[in-house]
Amino acid sequence: MILLADSGSTKTDWLVAGADTGSFQSAGINPFYQTPAVIADTLRREVAPRIAGTIRQIFFYGAGCADEASSRPVREALTEVFPTAESMEINSDLLAAARALCGHEPGIACILGTGSNNCLYDGEKIVNNIGSLGFWLGDEGSGGYLGKQLVVHYLHRELPAALHEAFRSAYPEIARLTVLDRAYKQPFPNRFFATFTPFLSQHQDDPFVQEMLKNAFRAFLKMYVCKHPDARSFPVHFTGSVAYYFEAALKQALAEEGLRLGNIQKSPMPGLLRFHRPDLIS
Repeated sequence: MILLADSGSTKTDWLVAGADTGSFQSAGINPFYQTPAVIADTLRREVAPRIAGTIRQIFFYGAGCADEASSRPVREALTEVFPTAESMEINSDLLAAARALCGHEPGIACILGTGSNNCLYDGEKIVNNIGSLGFWLGDEGSGGYLGKQLVVHYLHRELPAALHEAFRSAYPEIARLTVLDRAYKQPFPNRFFATFTPFLSQHQDDPFVQEMLKNAFRAFLKMYVCKHPDARSFPVHFTGSVAYYFEAALKQALAEEGLRLGNIQKSPMPGLLRFHRPDLIS
């Protein structure tokens, strides 16, 4: 049996493939923020009990797994919890997106979820990446970025009256001091701000929200995608909940930047299964 994982800061999607195929979710795993012990605890509590059978291969793709050194906490935890694994490959969530979205064809692969990322993929490997500077200095177009903008507009009383009242009704606890505490004193501020994206989804027909979404996506495209060599000659693919739920605004931003849309997948997992085990695809 093989174990596939696609992990972000908020959640991890797991797929067990073999005689039987099953999928489930656990908390996010990110070695930038978590120690091997913390990761192993998550694996024992939320992953191992869901698996019936012996794992022989593991393919783990995750945020914070940029190279061998940064991936070491994940490798140590997986080795401890799944000692039967005969082979283990740990790569970035960006390579997961590229393999899932492009397969063996060249293209630009983008992630728009809690965070954002991008790369130019030649059909085998990532050949160019305009790296994001993370939540506080980058992540344009992501759920964290959109939520942060929405909350700032609300606190500065810049939302249209009806939208302001709708937000206040939905989140009565949101005030300047509570937001500052979550932003600067609590862990994972990106997760906190990303929790406001469902509100944007519910109100995406509002002109203010439409403009906000389009501007955020155009900022992402200008800052990253358009800087790849010959960007307009490649299809631009997306994975992640933000890309999936705000497809209309994303398509508009792409058209205004003269870019060609490839495909949009909510999760890279179906594409990863196709990449690693095409024999299991019916």
